[in-house]
Amino acid sequence: MKKLISVVLAVCATMSFATGCSKIKEIAENSDVEALVSAGQDIYNELNVEVPAKDRAGNDIKVPENVEKIVSMAPSTTQVLIDLGLGDKIVGIDTNSATYADKLKADVAQFDMMSPDNEAIAALNPDIVFTSGMSSVGGTSPFQSLIDSGVCVADIPTPSSIEGICEDLEFIGACVGKGPESLALSKGLTAFMAGVEEVGKSVSEDEQKTVMVMMSVPSAEYPTVYTFGKGTYMNEMIEAVGAKNVFADQEGWLAVSVEEAIAANPDVILMDCNWMPDAADQVKALEGWENGTAVKNGAVYAVDEDLCSRPNQHVSEATIEWGKVIYADKFGNFTQSFDEIKEDILEKILG
Repeated sequence: MKKLISVVLAVCATMSFATGCSKIKEIAENSDVEALVSAGQDIYNELNVEVPAKDRAGNDIKVPENVEKIVSMAPSTTQVLIDLGLGDKIVGIDTNSATYADKLKADVAQFDMMSPDNEAIAALNPDIVFTSGMSSVGGTSPFQSLIDSGVCVADIPTPSSIEGICEDLEFIGACVGKGPESLALSKGLTAFMAGVEEVGKSVSEDEQKTVMVMMSVPSAEYPTVYTFGKGTYMNEMIEAVGAKNVFADQEGWLAVSVEEAIAANPDVILMDCNWMPDAADQVKALEGWENGTAVKNGAVYAVDEDLCSRPNQHVSEATIEWGKVIYADKFGNFTQSFDEIKEDILEKILG
């Protein structure tokens, strides 16, 4: 019991330091042993979570007792597995995960996530195949033949919230025998985002800026702006830094017309499309956009698509990048490190 209390105190001290305010801190300061034991039991239960019987989409799965060969068909999952120290166990990836090829074995196989070669994947004898909801657009999984053959295929749909990202992290860790490590990622992300929100709360109502994130540059051929509304983890990122999404009155991932985008008249435009290195300049030069507040004030910025579009613990870095662009005066000197929080929590959990 003493060990249990010491663990929860250590973990929660780290959490309290990051957030500046914590219910668990109040419990500790009031020497409420019964409440501490209850809080400690919660963390103990998390550390002893069973191997999942369902994937994140709710499908029944049977994860092998020992996972030695992994196929990852989503770059966000590939990055998590590498961060968990499992790069050497990855035998196959999707082509978008090739970004991390230098951290994997030279002979790692690559597949198209939308139309995978299931026979070639099966030939790798994987213990588990992690897939993304992106692969099942249209409602049919392209991995069905693998599932039918008895391969453990674990689907992870795109999460709609930061909390969902944390649950995904814990799910991945539980599947591959890295429960405590993935819990540290999850708890670390929660603590980090709480710290960001504390700074965001310092933005007064009259200082609050409106933001539009664009995932494409509209053209005559494709006169559409891809962005998002509420019910998405990216909307939570904007709100965390104290800003407001211009499309927060709509739900989910959006395709809006050029007219709607111009009429929204955001204070800041963030270009989330690395594949177009001059995207910010292109938007500034678009006909009809020149009188918008963001364009007139030069507040159109390119942001790192790889950080924010891959829903895992690295959205912490993306949130700070956005914060520094939107409110340089508030976040310019933000020095809190996700890695430090995560490592401290991990040390307390395993120690």
